[in-house]
Amino acid sequence: MTAHPRFEGSNERNVLGEPLQPCSTDPLTGFFRTGYCAAGPDSAAVHLVCIEATAAFLDFSKSVGNDLSTSRPEFGFPGLVAGNRWCLVAMRWAQAHEAGKAPRVYLRATNQAVLGYVPLDVLKAYALDLN
Repeated sequence: MTAHPRFEGSNERNVLGEPLQPCSTDPLTGFFRTGYCAAGPDSAAVHLVCIEATAAFLDFSKSVGNDLSTSRPEFGFPGLVAGNRWCLVAMRWAQAHEAGKAPRVYLRATNQAVLGYVPLDVLKAYALDLN
């Protein structure tokens, strides 16, 4: 596993233009494993979409070669189950959306950098945290 500098992401913004909120600490998520869907220095990380995993999404993801449900202890990855929140790679979310299998999202914990990949109106249709 590659070590990354501790990068919280708290100075980054979400898709609503507000300070980025944490996505999950159990399981600990984000490219930098800080709980935030942070893009980081130079916007290098693309784990930008805070999702709530569903069984249907996890099955779809596995079927396209991105197995998120199997534990990989050697990488510190517990494996996801339905209901877990997770920072998903932006293009993986877009792929699931195109296939009609996209999971719902937490906009306040989804990094604004995702807007380069997915329009806000599309994300809003999947929002779990809009009043």
